[in-house]
Amino acid sequence: MAKAKATAFFCKECGYESSKWMGQCPACKQWNTLVEEPVTKISPSSRTTARIKGQARPALLSEISIEEQDRMSTGFEELDRVLGSGVVAGSLVLVGGDPGIGKSTLLLQVCRNLAAAGKQVLYISGEESLKQIKLRAGRIGQVTGDLRFLCETSLDTVREVIQERKPDVVVIDSIQTMSMEDVSSAPGSVSQVRECTNVLMQIAKGMGVAVFIVGHVTKEGVVAGPRVLEHMVDTVLYFEGERTASYRVLRGVKNRFGSTNEIGVFEMREEGLCEVQNPSEFLLSGRPEDASGAAVACLMEGTRPILLEVQALVTQSNLGIARRTAAGADYNRVNLLMAVLEKRCRYDLGRYDAYVNVAGGLKMNEPAMDLAIVIALVSSYKDKAVDPSVVIFGEVGLAGEVRAVSMAQQRINEAKKLGFSACVLPKLCLERIKPVEGIRLIGVSNVREAISALL
Repeated sequence: MAKAKATAFFCKECGYESSKWMGQCPACKQWNTLVEEPVTKISPSSRTTARIKGQARPALLSEISIEEQDRMSTGFEELDRVLGSGVVAGSLVLVGGDPGIGKSTLLLQVCRNLAAAGKQVLYISGEESLKQIKLRAGRIGQVTGDLRFLCETSLDTVREVIQERKPDVVVIDSIQTMSMEDVSSAPGSVSQVRECTNVLMQIAKGMGVAVFIVGHVTKEGVVAGPRVLEHMVDTVLYFEGERTASYRVLRGVKNRFGSTNEIGVFEMREEGLCEVQNPSEFLLSGRPEDASGAAVACLMEGTRPILLEVQALVTQSNLGIARRTAAGADYNRVNLLMAVLEKRCRYDLGRYDAYVNVAGGLKMNEPAMDLAIVIALVSSYKDKAVDPSVVIFGEVGLAGEVRAVSMAQQRINEAKKLGFSACVLPKLCLERIKPVEGIRLIGVSNVREAISALL
């Protein structure tokens, strides 16, 4: 009698393994996420045997050398900033985003730049044919250097090609299309994604190859497959933006080689993706003149200050319950700030609908945007315009106080660079910054002072 094939249940969200089916995952507490898949033991001989001599020997920290050539420039300053000054040799980078957002286009342009710089690059696609790749490559310009393409979905074949050619950079597009013969489940399943990523991680660490993995995302906006995928890789990048809009934002949510607060801004054009060196300039373009409900805020994304316009519309409600809408800002934070205005400033906002929008399509959650949201709401409520030459930033507490924020000096310098003549900021920040010539600093300690100074 043939022996029954062993199976187990895996959570699609976090990768939790169980011997029996359960309605709720004990690890991530999600419902109906456990799926049954066959379990196959993989022999050690099938694993990649690429090893650097002496790597198994323990080393002292003083013996480890970090050289500049360990990082490779991608040709995009925006992408280099998000990665932490370039691509690290032997790193495993996961790039996720909505369909059609530009993930494959960005990585193809990166491969072109690296090949032109003298690197050996291998682009492996499991979704497109070679002719389709050539048609897409024709839009981004001439391709020079050692850039080779391979259409393959078997990771066993991919591993042999990588070990034979020993490239500097490998792109896998996408991880959901790859499969291993030793794993009997379908491509894109929890077992296949986990095992394929594990093999790619061993290749990257053992051979010193930088590997980029493209991952599909779910309707919630997270990478499809087990959550353990994000734990295995070194860097996780999300490509955000609307497909109908021209601007894209590359955000790092995990990075073992740099900061996770950096973002890169790109613009989708006919010839491909072009980096936007000064995002504040395009975020402030087209501002309405003498219009109420608009305020300019200065936020920090990593080490980069970004100026953007916060818009608010407060209008009397025709329904029993007032409506609240927030686009680009935290919805619950907007409700909290409106409650502060009602309690501390005696504004009757319970009978008014409120709509808050961050112009440009960016999603910002920094507390320094609180004061700008408050001023925009009061400006629309009173129908009085805010001086367009003023920049506002500061965190607002439940008592109506304006709290200090970090990197105030960099925010003021950025405002001065873009031609603003005044800045409203927390009074506590005035003690720790140097005055900037040409810009007037107005310190406030609570929202009442800020409203009286601006409106």
